[in-house]
Amino acid sequence: MNDAADRRIRTRDEPAGADDFGGQLEIWRIRMERALAARLPEADKVPARLHEAMRYSVLGGGKRIRPAFVFATARTLGLSEDQVEAAACAIELVHVYSLVHDDLPAMDNDDLRRGRPTCHKAYDEATALLVGDALQPLAFELLATDPALSASPTVRLRLIDMLAQAIGTFGMAGGQAIDLAVQGTRLDIGQVEDMHARKTGAVIRASVLMAAECAPPLDPSLYAGLTRYATAVGLAFQIQDDLLDVTGDVSKLGKATGADSERAKPTHPAIIGITASQQRVRLLHSQAINALAPFGERADPLRSLAHWLLSRQY
Repeated sequence: MNDAADRRIRTRDEPAGADDFGGQLEIWRIRMERALAARLPEADKVPARLHEAMRYSVLGGGKRIRPAFVFATARTLGLSEDQVEAAACAIELVHVYSLVHDDLPAMDNDDLRRGRPTCHKAYDEATALLVGDALQPLAFELLATDPALSASPTVRLRLIDMLAQAIGTFGMAGGQAIDLAVQGTRLDIGQVEDMHARKTGAVIRASVLMAAECAPPLDPSLYAGLTRYATAVGLAFQIQDDLLDVTGDVSKLGKATGADSERAKPTHPAIIGITASQQRVRLLHSQAINALAPFGERADPLRSLAHWLLSRQY
């Protein structure tokens, strides 16, 4: 998509009040809906039921937070959304795959996701397994071959490696394994934060650093600043999510609340309470903003994203 076309889309789709960051997020969300729809297999192609379920799961709503990290980092580093759109799609596909599998009876056994029946409820458990199995390789295919990703073969290989590490046993999958193993047990807050750094934080960190990988090489101190920012925001995002599971409105969240308590999950609110958890979010938010200081005003998109995420109520 060229710059002129992108400007036309922004003019047409820009919602009222788009001068605030919520408006920018909506612009990015609309962009992602189109980008994902274009890259998913058509629902009428064999195997049609699997392709239909993939589109149901991926295009069923969501705030597209991880792609927003990709786009905000790209803007900070002087890149256009076009240059990183395929990477944003790859990250969102692995995120959705993780949600489909997490919702299964063998994991969290959830009936509702984004205000709709979860994939295994809308289809069946076997199809839900296959949806996750299919979305993950599609993500890596985009990083390897998508023509919109104007990265060199060396950079593409690095992106593939970064995403693989983020969702492997030392990242998302490992965090989920720990989460399942410790339900009903007592952990200290350090152990909880390690689990969350893997389960949630690793993919958010990858969202920032994969965008950075698409830019010309950064000074090591700037790259370290992005890493600190992403690490702090990733953990704060999970704590905020756990707080919303206690205090949130089901009609706004699009999923049931109180699930963490029912499963006796070790979370910040369960261990240190709501007030201390809110204070921890504020501290991590401050650390994230401070990490961006070397970028000056260039990093305003990342600052605004952190402000929005950590004050959200849904």
